[in-house]
Amino acid sequence: MENKEAEVSYRVHRLEVKEDSAQVKLEHFLNQLEGEVLAIVPYVTPKFQLMGATSNVSFLLIVEKIE
Repeated sequence: MENKEAEVSYRVHRLEVKEDSAQVKLEHFLNQLEGEVLAIVPYVTPKFQLMGATSNVSFLLIVEKIE
């Protein structure tokens, strides 16, 4: 008995986001994908202001599984 598994490949997409348009842009992007979304990873960078430090999401990495 042979073990034939479908070959699985992955794509990693980079989605630039701004705070005001992130939700709409992400929803539109996800609806266009063909495969299964495995993860959405935010790329967070520190941001220094006069009142103290905070963080900023520069872009999202979206991992897609394609069979």
